[in-house]
Amino acid sequence: MKNDMHPKVDEFLSKADQWKEEYIALRNIVRDCELTEEFKWKHPCYTFEGKNIVLIHGFKEYCALLFHKGALLKDTHGILIQQTENVQAARQIRFTNVQEITDKEAILKDYIHQAVEVEKAGLEVAFKKETDYIIPEELHDKFQEIPALKAAFEALTPGRQRAYILYFSQAKQAKTRQSRVEKYVKHILDGKGLNDK
Repeated sequence: MKNDMHPKVDEFLSKADQWKEEYIALRNIVRDCELTEEFKWKHPCYTFEGKNIVLIHGFKEYCALLFHKGALLKDTHGILIQQTENVQAARQIRFTNVQEITDKEAILKDYIHQAVEVEKAGLEVAFKKETDYIIPEELHDKFQEIPALKAAFEALTPGRQRAYILYFSQAKQAKTRQSRVEKYVKHILDGKGLNDK
């Protein structure tokens, strides 16, 4: 074992009312892979030389191992899941019972070792650039109307820009897209992201 068990992970497990057995099984498998156990984002997280490799988390319908750079793994068993179409790097392997975990132990260790090799090689996920996202016409029109808005938008982090573009684009009607853009003009001018207060 490379490391001691993290006390916050012990606490997380002791308080788990759903997926407790599954979390313990996943923890044992991951800890066999010589990773450092940490506690990040309120979940057990396992790192290699300070780089996030895999996280254990649970939802109502399933629990999962989340590979931070899962998009770079060779998914020879076809078990990696992209949570939503907007998730670019991370991939999950989902479980609904302990048996599924124990049956896949060798496969899981193989994927974890692969994820470590990705870090050792210094590989990075090629994220879509914000220019790869189509700016909705209503936002483009607002940029023409208020040049400072375009500058403020371009000064936002790529993630904040993407969140706005996706939010505005998801509205099916032009009228709705326009009202969404209107609602967030001041937010953008203030340098705030979609969900910033």
